[in-house]
Amino acid sequence: MACESSMDEAAMSSIPMVALNYNTRHRLSLYLNPDTVVAAGWTLLAEEMDYGYLEIRNFERLPNPTLAVLEDWEKKCPKATVGRLLELLRKMERHDILTDITPLIDSDCKKYLKKQQSVPPPLQVATVDSSGGVDSSAQIPENFDAFICYCPQDIKFVQEMISRLEQTEHRLKLCVFDRDVLPGTCLWSITSELIENRCRKMVVVISDDYLDSPECDFQTKFALSLGPGARERRLIPIKYKPMKRPFPSILRFITVCDYTNPHIKGWFWDRLAKALTK
Repeated sequence: MACESSMDEAAMSSIPMVALNYNTRHRLSLYLNPDTVVAAGWTLLAEEMDYGYLEIRNFERLPNPTLAVLEDWEKKCPKATVGRLLELLRKMERHDILTDITPLIDSDCKKYLKKQQSVPPPLQVATVDSSGGVDSSAQIPENFDAFICYCPQDIKFVQEMISRLEQTEHRLKLCVFDRDVLPGTCLWSITSELIENRCRKMVVVISDDYLDSPECDFQTKFALSLGPGARERRLIPIKYKPMKRPFPSILRFITVCDYTNPHIKGWFWDRLAKALTK
């Protein structure tokens, strides 16, 4: 049987950094985190990514500076692609890294492209005929592991959630309204359908901005109204940054995933993934 061909660097130049899963990034960190005089490390990589002295000093304080630099670069730089990362490592003459992780990166990129090709079209409310019934010819609806309830101000954390839960070995399928639902649909109708019938769980991203969002308030209260045991069965609140205002009282009886707790950050995403699949 013929071996599957590897992707070239030119092809990877159009693939975003989100394609790289956590294991590949961790492998990069093992090479670049150690402070050594014989090989270029993460600080030179950060300089090549145009980070300044003060920014690099701030990254130094973190337990995994390589991982932090990669994540920040991915969010801030439109040129942050897999191909560009390989180009920078070659410029740094880290051929040892390239030899070791290129097969991992190649595998990640192929999985990313395959998943992109299989992504379903954005969701739309099923067609309703003149008698009020649902059109039986409508496409079979897509189902999800979790509906993500969030306000627009918290989109960066939601993007990190997508990266950690969809693009890693967890391979979960999240319903993110701005990405998965077509503009022009009835907000209340499609949201109710998704939460009640097409999403196994619901993740609520709690913040001060969430408290001011009528959409988030509706989604949370609707999920809680679905019946006895709905709180324990369906909702998973996440507090991802410090809040100035009291935690919402309607969620006070549900265990919260606290991303602000430094003691659990190491296993936060694995713990959340497990909660979404049980």
